[in-house]
Amino acid sequence: MTGRNVVTGPDAPRIRLPQLKLDELLEEVQARLDAARGTRDRVHTLLEAVLSVGRELELEQVLHSLVDAAAVLVDAEYAALGVIGPDGRTLSAFHTVGVGAEQIAVIGPYPQGHGILGELIRHPEPLRLSKLSDHPASYGFPPHHPPMNSFLGVPIRIRDQVFGNLYLTEKRGGAEFDAEDESVLSTLAVAAGVAIDNARLYEESRLRERWLRANVQITHSLMSGSERAEALGLIAERAREITDSALAAVAMPLEGGGSLGVEIALGVEAEAHRGLVLPLDKSLMGLAFSAAAPVTSDDVAHDQRVAPDPPRFHGLGPAVAVPIGTGEHGVRGVVLLAREAGRPVFSGKETEMLGAFAAQAAIAMELAERRQDAERIALLQDRDRIARDLHDLAIQRLFATGMTLQSAGRFIEHPEASERVLRAVDDLDETIKIIRSTIFGLRTRDGATGSGLRARVVHVAGDAAPVLGFAPSVRMEGLLDTDVPREIADHVVAVLSEALTNIARHAHAHRADVRLRTDGRTLRLTVSDDGVGIPPDGRRSGLRNMSERARQLGGGLEVSSGEASGREGVGREVAGREVAGREGSGPEGGGAVIEWWVPLSER
Repeated sequence: MTGRNVVTGPDAPRIRLPQLKLDELLEEVQARLDAARGTRDRVHTLLEAVLSVGRELELEQVLHSLVDAAAVLVDAEYAALGVIGPDGRTLSAFHTVGVGAEQIAVIGPYPQGHGILGELIRHPEPLRLSKLSDHPASYGFPPHHPPMNSFLGVPIRIRDQVFGNLYLTEKRGGAEFDAEDESVLSTLAVAAGVAIDNARLYEESRLRERWLRANVQITHSLMSGSERAEALGLIAERAREITDSALAAVAMPLEGGGSLGVEIALGVEAEAHRGLVLPLDKSLMGLAFSAAAPVTSDDVAHDQRVAPDPPRFHGLGPAVAVPIGTGEHGVRGVVLLAREAGRPVFSGKETEMLGAFAAQAAIAMELAERRQDAERIALLQDRDRIARDLHDLAIQRLFATGMTLQSAGRFIEHPEASERVLRAVDDLDETIKIIRSTIFGLRTRDGATGSGLRARVVHVAGDAAPVLGFAPSVRMEGLLDTDVPREIADHVVAVLSEALTNIARHAHAHRADVRLRTDGRTLRLTVSDDGVGIPPDGRRSGLRNMSERARQLGGGLEVSSGEASGREGVGREVAGREVAGREGSGPEGGGAVIEWWVPLSER
């Protein structure tokens, strides 16, 4: 048997496979396994981030979770989320990761959306840069800002609207952001848009619920018979609380319809607003009242539509004035809200909800007024019934009794008895007169007393404006139309007219302030100006007349220099004190202050 010799054993030659390169293949397989694991881990991290963001309902918490998740996903040292403002060009809010509060304070204010940040606002598409400074839109960082090179930006969309942008910088390890980072961050941005939309809807529903509760409270207050001032105070308080405003004020139209009177003011600068009489063309509240529509201002302290005098918006910024009621059914008043300077402006959604709240409050006020009218009609009808019964029954019986006694008196021979009968007849006649007077009083309708004191004061101030060369500032507080008797109101109007005339003739003033207030016990009228003051040798006839009017009513008059303007307690020591001897006590120059007061409680 022949064939090849087969050699076995340790000396046998080895079979070589040079084409397979097993070591390299194994390394490649291992690398791909590692990449697969990395991708798996990244997908898991992305899913966890999406779940974490979607789990939150509070908008602020959603935004903070989103920034944290974005930094972890792409392994960035710094991350930020910029919320685009209502104007669509700047950033209204900024949330950061990687920069501490102390470092932020040193750097300064948050960016407004210029440079690279603005590029993403203008062109809402993903932007990836290996070096920030190489982009044409870049113009550097402010002092003390940490160095940043690599950059990745992705817009966050809610339906068709761009809500804001995610900004990531400085990938750890000195690497650059790659296409996979961009894809992962874009995926997170899509999920974030849904989460932010849900959080906003949740926030909006909670806000509507708060407005509804406030409306229910106001309606209950009005329908329970509360006074209008209490209801207006509740409107201002709830509106200020829900919108997180620094100031809330409510103004109602004065008689004649040419101006508004601020009846309620709460919060910052409340004292400067309370009782103020506002023109319709030089105030946000007047403009909202005239247009029967909301009027907003980004900075009410410097708004050209608002009269600068008297100063009343120090430290305030964004503001909105909303009419109480609609143009179809009549505007009943205006509510003004103002936030501190630097706070966000009132958004369209906030203004819409505030308008709905004010409209519901107007309906509640109208229902309350209708109920009061019905109660008033029922009271008048009851008065008419009582008057008829007195006239048809009581008077007729008394008259018949008197006739009977008068006839019987002829048959009484005793003089003293006859005299007593005649006296009884006279008493019956007097009683009939009293009852008839009572009937007349019962049938007299309320509200026939003419114009109120508030309207008369506004009218006097308006008439004085052409002579003065400017409109005096008017502020009124308290229940002037109800607590002040007509007799005292006439004196007030005369004193105010005399005071404004004196300012126009002698003061050479550029400003005059009128303040009328009552607490139900005392009425005080203060008129001040910034003119030359009252010279020692000036005429005193006008001041003597004012002092005499006060003395007749048990009050007093005090005249002082302009430096005493705003001083409380002037001329309040003794009711009825004659103070004419101090007239002209103010030094020449610096203006003058006239305070005229009378008691109400003793009348």
